[in-house]
Amino acid sequence: MTLDLDRRALLHGLAMTGAAALAQPATGKPGMTNRPNMIFIMADDLGYADVSCYGRREYRTPAIDRIAAEGLKFTQAYSNSAVCSATRTALMTGRYQNRLPIGLEEPLVARDLGLPPEHPTLPSLLRDAGYTTALIGKWHLGRLPHYGPLKSGYDQFWGMRGGAVDYFTHANAMGPDLWDDDTRTSAEGYLTDLLGDKAVAYVEDKAKGDKPFFLSLHFNAPHWPWEGPDDQAESARIAAKKDPFAIFHFDGGTQAVYAEMVVRMDQQIGRVLDALERAGIADNTIIVFTSDNGGERFSDNWPFTGMKTELLEGGLRVPLVVRWPGRIAPGSVSDQVTITMDWVGTLLNAGGGKPDIAHPLDGIDLAPAFAGAAPTERTLCWRFKHLDQKACRSGNLKYLEIGGNSFLFDVVADPLERANLKDLQPDDFARLKAIYGEWERRMLPLDAESFTHGYSGVELADHFGVPHHVPAGLPPRPQGH
Repeated sequence: MTLDLDRRALLHGLAMTGAAALAQPATGKPGMTNRPNMIFIMADDLGYADVSCYGRREYRTPAIDRIAAEGLKFTQAYSNSAVCSATRTALMTGRYQNRLPIGLEEPLVARDLGLPPEHPTLPSLLRDAGYTTALIGKWHLGRLPHYGPLKSGYDQFWGMRGGAVDYFTHANAMGPDLWDDDTRTSAEGYLTDLLGDKAVAYVEDKAKGDKPFFLSLHFNAPHWPWEGPDDQAESARIAAKKDPFAIFHFDGGTQAVYAEMVVRMDQQIGRVLDALERAGIADNTIIVFTSDNGGERFSDNWPFTGMKTELLEGGLRVPLVVRWPGRIAPGSVSDQVTITMDWVGTLLNAGGGKPDIAHPLDGIDLAPAFAGAAPTERTLCWRFKHLDQKACRSGNLKYLEIGGNSFLFDVVADPLERANLKDLQPDDFARLKAIYGEWERRMLPLDAESFTHGYSGVELADHFGVPHHVPAGLPPRPQGH
């Protein structure tokens, strides 16, 4: 039996939209001032248990914990992909990234592809609804002159266009990558702090206006290179190698440095929370915090196995907390299965916006979860080119193919994905495999030229059994890289 995923998502989304509309505040005027401000905070490569409210014991993240304590913590949140630009495509469009050529890049590296300016996005649709919009931080969805934040719905942009930069030089293998709107700029300081400064200034400025705002605050932390706020010497060592692969930083980093990176990001989030309080707009601001995919080398993904670039739960499960005073009860916890692309419909509905009917959303509205409703069953699919990975979750069961091997897991009873139920439950295995096949036929086919990222024993010792490959678009990596 196959499932029409698009029809199901549409009907589910319509039902949820109706439920959320009932929860909208009554207002005596059509002005925008009663609509909530929105701040969407995204970390980069942060693991599921890398914040203390999800289990980190080695350090504390009081600001992120505060959002959870004053709002809602999701326990079954997924990213749309196991790498960054693919997930960011889904975040912007509310659709499976596999519907667009940019979404087939895992991640975007060298090709002249990007998010099409004509495609409606979360910021463009909110702007149509009367919001002022800004991106502070990471873009990674295409470069000038054809693509960019200002072409896809943002009024303002300050940050980096590529996938990773050094935290002190703000450069990558292509050179300096720090931008003020469409103009290359420069600044001195630790990147995480600079993004915090810009976000605080933005909140203070927009709090004086009469329009609601939508701020995307997309940190580069804790993505490699592994540099804490006092690691200028390590930054200089990496730069001195004059090697485009040096930023991958396979010869650097420690658990302690990683902790410093996460804690510093949390401190900047705390500054943004404080700015909202000082401006008197905290009670009318939705705050979302999450990650773009599962964690990397120094992350804690417990209780899952796998990591970034893998469709195991550790590569896909992310922390997700939301605060909306007066609409979400403090200390709430939801087991609702959710995915990155859900945020377009959710925030549009909260802000009085509407999706573009020519680009129907694949995500749902999470308003019922905000109100404490019982979880609704979901069917979600993923594809990753490296190791020919395929996955489909329906209910508690997950179909997985990786490296030519196939599995069926109960990811609720067995989050470590150890007990392969394929032979014990052959009908379920066949059913989920068929659902995946139907979904894949609705997506763009794989692109032979698209980049895909994955690790082998050449890079990471714990991947010793994984074959090495050279992705399209990059020269062969020297041994040791």
